[in-house]
Amino acid sequence: MKLIMKFGGTSVQNAESVRRAIDIVYDRFSRHDHLAVVVSAKRGVTDRLISCAEAMVTSRDAEEISDLISFLIENHLTTLQEVAPDFFQETSEIITRRIENLRDFLYAVYHLRELTVRSRDYIISFGERLNAPIISAALRQRGIPSMVLDGCEAGILTTENHGDAIALPAGETRIKTRLEPIIEHSVPVITGFMGCTEKGVVTTLGRSGSDYSATIIGAALDADEIWIWTDVDGIMTTDPRMVPEARVISRISYIEVMELSYFGAKVMHSRSIEPAMQKGIPVWVKNTFNPDYPGTVIEGGELKDSRVVKAITYIDKVAAITITGAQMVGRPGVARHIFTLLAEHQINVMMISQGSSEANITLIIEAQQVKTAMEALLPLKERCVFRDITANEDVCAVAVVGSGMAGMAGTAGRTFSALGKAGINVMMISQGSSEVNISFVVRQQDGPLAVRILHDEFNLMNEEV
Repeated sequence: MKLIMKFGGTSVQNAESVRRAIDIVYDRFSRHDHLAVVVSAKRGVTDRLISCAEAMVTSRDAEEISDLISFLIENHLTTLQEVAPDFFQETSEIITRRIENLRDFLYAVYHLRELTVRSRDYIISFGERLNAPIISAALRQRGIPSMVLDGCEAGILTTENHGDAIALPAGETRIKTRLEPIIEHSVPVITGFMGCTEKGVVTTLGRSGSDYSATIIGAALDADEIWIWTDVDGIMTTDPRMVPEARVISRISYIEVMELSYFGAKVMHSRSIEPAMQKGIPVWVKNTFNPDYPGTVIEGGELKDSRVVKAITYIDKVAAITITGAQMVGRPGVARHIFTLLAEHQINVMMISQGSSEANITLIIEAQQVKTAMEALLPLKERCVFRDITANEDVCAVAVVGSGMAGMAGTAGRTFSALGKAGINVMMISQGSSEVNISFVVRQQDGPLAVRILHDEFNLMNEEV
């Protein structure tokens, strides 16, 4: 069996969790599986790298650099000593050199008072670069042959979109050529979250970047399965903090996961699932701290069962931008002008609703981008493309997701009837042509109640039949 395992930050945050991860790898290696391991930075390290790098542009002194370096040395070398004492000397030298390199780069940012997107990517990739040697050394401590590769060395080629790079098809052959000979006799440990351009410039892959690394590699190697190890038992029917009766979904389709991710669920990012989807490779989401639990498998097909709806997800930090004006009616190109300006300002539009009269358009965006969006669209108002623009931040978005909804009459009626009985006013509705989700907008205070009402309405607390 050819298997790719990815371990998230909480799964490798200290010596105890690293040992647990090594036990999991050892179990599969002893079964003669061909393995590759993708590893994230330790939990919290990337955030500290970002904070320090950004602070150095305006900081009066470089004290934060010294604090960060001391933290990284103590944190990583302590773990290394506990999990791989026989390989401490050689591995600590690698880690120390990398930390010194990072320190020099941070001082350069401090002195130049400039942090380019390219420099930022280089700096924040160090979380994975410092952690991967520890995991590889721990594998060798258990008698498993292993070597470390960064994402670029593993063959991951990307676009030049720093901070949010996309894998290029040209990298597939490189990955296959470089990794297939290695996994025949060894377990490579590959830094997640990073790749490089065709010129060798380091890039990072954005949200869920290490998951993305794992599926890129899995697809290139035609893996039998990809296992994503995290700190939860799998993908859940909704946020258990909102609905204590929420349960793990045993099977879910690629398209359902993509919809859940898009609407705020903390599951695999839609971009991360695409490489596996293209090759039809099952992706398992499993819990490092409960490895015997089966978890959730994400696979192809609609996976229809007796349940129409699989999950409910919720985004609270959003805002509704409403653009109005009779001058928009019958005027071609208005929407194009609006979306072009928003795209130029890196504003992602999550939902769109336009009245049949064409006199208003409502857009749902992230709450933190409201000011930017309003300023970006102001020139259109000044040119009388529309009459007025308003923002409402007292809103949240809820999505009802399930491939069983496709072609099934009555799901929308059932959804909004349940909300109506609970006295919840729906301000905006959107449904994609795939019919896999129905999303809508309600007031902030009604969001959690809407989730609970619909979770109960569709009986999601009970196992699938």
